[in-house]
Formats: sequence, structure tokens, C-alpha cells
Amino acid sequence: MSPQVPAVPLTIEGASVLHQMFRIRWSAARALSVLRRTELTREAADALGAMEKRSAGSQSAAYSMLGHKGDLMLVHFRNSFDELHAAEVQIARLGLADYLEPTHSYLSVVELGLYQSTVKVYSGLAERNVAPYSNEWNREVNETLARQREAMRARLYPEIPSARYICFYPMDRKRGESVNFYTVPLTDRQRMMDEHGNVGRRYAGEVRQ
Repeated sequence: MSPQVPAVPLTIEGASVLHQMFRIRWSAARALSVLRRTELTREAADALGAMEKRSAGSQSAAYSMLGHKGDLMLVHFRNSFDELHAAEVQIARLGLADYLEPTHSYLSVVELGLYQSTVKVYSGLAERNVAPYSNEWNREVNETLARQREAMRARLYPEIPSARYICFYPMDRKRGESVNFYTVPLTDRQRMMDEHGNVGRRYAGEVRQ
């Protein structure tokens, strides 16, 4: 790639995502009467049930957690950070929230790096000697982004699958001080991402991203 060409891929963004992890205050919960526990459980079940039935890109789900980091994880997909905040406030207003201790949270955005499309469009522009960031350059880049947003809509605004298990981890492509994915040439990163995708496709129907 030409030194004048940006070394980063084009990206498109979709749903805003919030993971909330809680530890249940068991001693306080056990001290409640059976009637009060039933009331709190019913209120929470009704609220979470309604949040689970929202449209694609605006949905929540609850999971019990394995390990010492908490007992309950709530996952919220929304169309904006404002909507995520509204979901967070809705959970905080539940009577059950008095018996939940937040242990961790993670805020993120669904983002897709368009490595293959980036190399293709940048190479085509370079071959035609189109100056980077010129009107023609920007127009073609924006057209590519618009096409990809429409083609990738289901991945940008996914529905939470009705699966029993969820695995969540923040991804960091930097290893130590010297091994950094983003210092590798763009074409090499494209090749590695293609290989990564090919491995993932072997698990189609078994695991959903």
C-alpha cells in the first residue's frame, strides 16, 4: 500500500452494548419473607421478560455466571448510549437491585473492520491516481461504507441468540510492548483476519458471534 494511504481499515459501527455483572447479597435476600422474595422475583422477571422481547439491536438477556466474579450477568444491546443508560436505570429501579452488588461492567460498540473492502477500494483508487481525501476519494469511500452497512446490518445489530451459554471477553490485539497487531502492514492484517474468519466458519451453527 502507498505510504499516503491510511494504514487503518475502514470500519462500520452498530449496536451499543453493556455487560453488567452482579453478586447477589444472599444474606440479605434470605432474610426476606417468602412473600417479599416472590414479589421481587416476579417484578424482575416481568421487567427482564419485556426487555428480552425488544427488536433486533435493542434487546437484553440475563445469564447466571460461573466462577467467583459474580452470580448474574445482564447483557443489553441498544441503538445508542442514551438507550443503554435508560436500560441501566430501569434495572436500578427494580426492587431486586437492593440485593445486587455490581462487580463489573463493560461498555462497547459492535464494530466491523472492513479489511477486504478497504484493500480493494484503496488499491483501486491508487491505481487511478486518485488523491487521498479528495472529493472523489471521499465519495467512493462513503459509498463503500454505505453498501457495507446495509449488507452487514444483521451483524451490526444482532439479535441475542436463545442459547443456554454466553462467553464474553474483551479483545486486545496488543501483546506486550513489541507485538502489536496494528503495526503489521494492512495487507498482512487482511490475510490474518481472513484466516481467522475461515476458522470461525467451521463452527457455523454451533457458535454465534
